[in-house]
Amino acid sequence: MKTWPVQDAKARFSEMLEDCLRNGPQLVTRRGSEAAVLVPIEEWRRLRGATVRTLKELLLSEEARGDLKVPPRGRHPRRAPPRFD
Repeated sequence: MKTWPVQDAKARFSEMLEDCLRNGPQLVTRRGSEAAVLVPIEEWRRLRGATVRTLKELLLSEEARGDLKVPPRGRHPRRAPPRFD
């Protein structure tokens, strides 16, 4: 993956886009740290489609199953609810 400083990415966006379409994702950095990635639209759609799941699918999937780890109750008694006389 080629790295582009933000100044170069702005000045040479067409070149960066062509590199993206030919060679895959392009990384944009700001002040030396990674800031963004330009990816081809097919890759973006594939990534988006892989993560979109309905609540029903999540609840019916195996990863939604499991035991809840409930912490033990404390030794202190609960406070009595306030009385309104």
